[in-house]
Amino acid sequence: MVGCDFINTEVNRKKIKVLAVVGPTASGKTNFAVELAKALDGEIISADSMQIYKEMNIGTAKPTADEMQGIKHHLIDFVPLEENFSVADYVKLAKEKIFDINSKSKLPIICGGTGLYVNSLIDNVDFTKQNSDINVRKELEQRLKDKGIEPLLEELKTFDPESAERIHPNNVLRIIRAIEIYKVTGVTMTQQIENSKKIDSPFSPLILGLDYRNRNVLYEKIDRRVDLMIENGLLEEARKILSKKCSKTAMNAICYKELLPYFEGTLSLEMAVDKIKQSTRNYAKRQLTWFRKDKRIQWIYLDEFIKQSEQKGACNAQGIEKAIDNTFSSGWNCLCRQQNI
Repeated sequence: MVGCDFINTEVNRKKIKVLAVVGPTASGKTNFAVELAKALDGEIISADSMQIYKEMNIGTAKPTADEMQGIKHHLIDFVPLEENFSVADYVKLAKEKIFDINSKSKLPIICGGTGLYVNSLIDNVDFTKQNSDINVRKELEQRLKDKGIEPLLEELKTFDPESAERIHPNNVLRIIRAIEIYKVTGVTMTQQIENSKKIDSPFSPLILGLDYRNRNVLYEKIDRRVDLMIENGLLEEARKILSKKCSKTAMNAICYKELLPYFEGTLSLEMAVDKIKQSTRNYAKRQLTWFRKDKRIQWIYLDEFIKQSEQKGACNAQGIEKAIDNTFSSGWNCLCRQQNI
């Protein structure tokens, strides 16, 4: 349990307090973070590797103005489709946002399901020492073009199985980068990340994880959300996105690549939608596998606390307060005092 020790230690007093809301896709992170921001006078920094892209709105479940409820959101909808964007880019920008929000005596709230973004940020991972070699990268990119990602992923497993498990198979740029780092430095990406963590972080994080005891509840939410995306115009958005020049990362976003066979006439719409649902469920499993390894996360099981709110389609402050009171020994008041240090 996290109590006021998190707040009152002398070390933590010198650090910037950061609240993070993590968990699988469709778990309700956006609504939850917005309610926290309203209660704790915070601003939200997105940690979603797909919501960064412009034009990809429906398929990435990017929060609408109504869903934001007037709360300032950062690092959403700002990267052109054709541009690559790395975790190092994210950490640099997110740090700047945290310092800015803190300077206004507000609480920085990180919200998202991209575990690599969240951990690299709050653990102060240093990417500046990761050497590059353009020739090595070109050779790897050519191998990708000739034989696909599977041989590269298998190679990565031979010397850095942790990165091979951690990196999504669709994140080809990250896989290539992990191999490049090892070939250039002789040190794996995993080891470099561990070494960088020895640099003290300027942040004192409290990490809340959202999940459901009944996994079927999460899967039903995923299925409903996909159906709603289709109703709200996902087909039109995906057709437009897929017709444009996009970065490798953007092109691999769930909800878009699954629709390509449908647009090409090789798959029915019903089957394409089923593929989106299955891909999203698989992604949720991988997210949970990632986050479960972080013992700092305090888990809140929403189906135990806010069933009534769920039926209304949103989390409310009362439900969230109850969830936190049941999760932390010192409850909501302790969390609220965090911002007043």
